[in-house]
Amino acid sequence: MKLLLHICCAPCATATFDAWRALGTIPEGVFFNPNIHPFSEFQRRRDTLLAYASEIGLRLIGEPVYDVAGWLRMVAGNDEKGRRCRICISGRLRFTADLARSAGFEAFSTTLLISPWQEHEIIREEGEKAAAAAGVEFAYRDLRSEYGRSREMSREAGLYRQKYCGCIYSEAETALERRRKAR
Repeated sequence: MKLLLHICCAPCATATFDAWRALGTIPEGVFFNPNIHPFSEFQRRRDTLLAYASEIGLRLIGEPVYDVAGWLRMVAGNDEKGRRCRICISGRLRFTADLARSAGFEAFSTTLLISPWQEHEIIREEGEKAAAAAGVEFAYRDLRSEYGRSREMSREAGLYRQKYCGCIYSEAETALERRRKAR
């Protein structure tokens, strides 16, 4: 199967890429994450992925686009966790599905499926909607069992591991939670 893999970050790409490769599929990737804030965080995640992809032979397509202003307009008024996450995931998967169709891929998936912190039902629902609209298959695989392995692989590879999903809301929530735990 010719698969386009939406990649949120290099650490999530580690075991996800291996899981697809074990099935005989060598995915190509796309880094599309307009939610990441600030720009320095976007650059660090992008550069880490570019270096890692080069090491493992993962072909990336498309140009990494930084559009946090567009993302903020998209989620404005829906900033509570869950609602904003659905909007964010939907946008990233629609972009990936459209790119998959235009570039001749049979299917698309996302590295978000390896994270135990992500809402898998939202990912599945929005992936299926994007697939139906674009006319390509959404390849859902629950890879949460590989999360520990992805952490190990990313540490061994010396990859930058972020502390929040990427959006300004998550960054603030994570900082507040750390402060609460420190007290």
